[in-house]
Amino acid sequence: MPIKVKIKNDGEFISEKPVQIREIIRSDEVIAAVFNGKLIDLRSTIDSDGEVEFIDLFHELAPEVYRHTMSHILAQAVMNVYGKKNVRLGIGPAIENGFYYDFEILNGKITEEDLSRIEEEMKKIIEQNIPVERIEMSKDDAISFMTEKDQPYKVELLKEIQDNKVTLFKQGDFVDLCRGPHMPSTGMVKHFKLLSVSGAYWKGDEKNPMLQRVYGTAFLRQEELKNYLDLLEEARKRDHRKLGPALDIFFIDFDVAAGMPVFTPNGTVILKELMEFSRQLHIEYGYEEVMTPLVMSEKLWRMSGHWEHYKENMYFTTKEEQQFAIKPMNCPGHILVYKNKPVSYRDLPVRFFEFGKVHRYERSGVLHGLFRVRSFTQDDAHIFCRIDQVENEIAGVINLVHRIYSQFGFDYSAELSTMPEDHMGDEATWEKATEALRKAMESVGLQYVVKEKEGAFYGPKIDFHVRDSIGRTWQCATIQLDFLMPQRFGLVYTSMDGKYQQPVMIHRAIYGSLERFLGILIEHYAGAFPTWLAPVQVIIIPIADRHFEYAEKVKSEFVKNGVRVKIDARRETVGYKIRDAQSMKIPYMLVVGDREADSEAVSVRTRGSDFGSKPVKLVLEKITEEIATRSLKNLMEE
Repeated sequence: MPIKVKIKNDGEFISEKPVQIREIIRSDEVIAAVFNGKLIDLRSTIDSDGEVEFIDLFHELAPEVYRHTMSHILAQAVMNVYGKKNVRLGIGPAIENGFYYDFEILNGKITEEDLSRIEEEMKKIIEQNIPVERIEMSKDDAISFMTEKDQPYKVELLKEIQDNKVTLFKQGDFVDLCRGPHMPSTGMVKHFKLLSVSGAYWKGDEKNPMLQRVYGTAFLRQEELKNYLDLLEEARKRDHRKLGPALDIFFIDFDVAAGMPVFTPNGTVILKELMEFSRQLHIEYGYEEVMTPLVMSEKLWRMSGHWEHYKENMYFTTKEEQQFAIKPMNCPGHILVYKNKPVSYRDLPVRFFEFGKVHRYERSGVLHGLFRVRSFTQDDAHIFCRIDQVENEIAGVINLVHRIYSQFGFDYSAELSTMPEDHMGDEATWEKATEALRKAMESVGLQYVVKEKEGAFYGPKIDFHVRDSIGRTWQCATIQLDFLMPQRFGLVYTSMDGKYQQPVMIHRAIYGSLERFLGILIEHYAGAFPTWLAPVQVIIIPIADRHFEYAEKVKSEFVKNGVRVKIDARRETVGYKIRDAQSMKIPYMLVVGDREADSEAVSVRTRGSDFGSKPVKLVLEKITEEIATRSLKNLMEE
């Protein structure tokens, strides 16, 4: 039977025998193809009917192809620089905005200083414009080949492959195990930059050898590369791991509590403001706040399934010959509250929320400031409702997400994840639940993309991604439908006909983790929090000792109106104090001297402007209004 291939936007191709993709392309600009929905190499052979779309350098999938090729160029360059016998290859995929490759260097290591030398070798490989070849080989032959090359990590990967045939890609004298796709030659993309080198356990398992991972980025145009590097530099300046301690917000003592942040008075103020803002809205939306134990018996965690599926990430303690777990999640505690008294259909929905401290063991190698910690606080909530109430409840959560995110100036997007291959419950229930999520999003006009088969095993979910001030996205809020927990814990409510029915459980968090959200905010605002969140909202700077009395009088007025205010009484110059206040990102600096004391005024400075002398009453009105409305703007500038 002839093979019929429908070419997207360009007719049909018919062949009497299997044919390579590159034999049917009609443009020299094609670098890869999508065949029946799968991204493939041009040198791949097709032997069945299907539809093909050709990928050129301007296609949205092109970066994956040329960044993958760039990772192979990196690997070849490293072998050239350190010697083939000294380099063992790990893996080297394309990732968002770049690529990496893992190496074991037998007689030495890669340093940050070596990156420029590796870059120069990569440029030589690119200038040579070496053709990239695709080689098919039996699995056994490939194992023999990689064994001969003394590449044990490649041999390990090969032994895990189920297919009897594998593919390798060759450029010059460099050959690597890979599925592809790759560029036709090494010279087609020239704009790249190596970014960093770090440690990485083989396959991400700390029991395996530690390799070295070199990260890089590549773009089609020099301007795109420059813009991305500028973005990285801006992100570096905003790094919460540096700004947080510098602004006296938090620190982490790795000797006594690795991965467990300690919050100073400044950081505690911000967290309390975040919680109070959220608490007010939760009460408005009909939630009831609860507090559940930090340590509970292993029996609870066996019943919830965490003992079976999450034990390696939990902390334990034993007392009186009984084992307890420090909670990694809040949901079992909320289930205990639900079960504490009978529930009627008239009581539903029941909405519980908690700022619950949880602990999860994370490997030391993945800890990352406030973004990846072992101890954190979730703004956790669980809704227990009937299946016919799900749509309205989800719509309510989406509205709450919008209320909270808009307060910080965040744009956001949403994803709907559907039933995975491994799932609990029947497909009809899943379809009903997924449709409820769809309708809820559409009812409030929320745009979303669908992530097929990426739901949790116990139910479909919605994930929210916020976009910060420099364009990065962060996954924060999540809404998950759960049929498993109510079943495992025997949750019921009495229906209208007096029979017991099982409720649906909705898990949801909006900040996600308060610690992580704070880290995002530090970077979003570059430490310059809006006045309502700022730990110190006003600093009063007396010009001389004789102005302290007036400074105390002004401070008293602000304190009475709920403003967080301090006096800088240090024996330093006014200029020094102003610069220091600006470095600490304090929103308002009020300088007081003879003229201000005589006229009941203050000289007003903000982080970016000098407003000169203003009446104390006016300044106090503006600042208190700014705080009360949680304004993102400096009202003195209006």
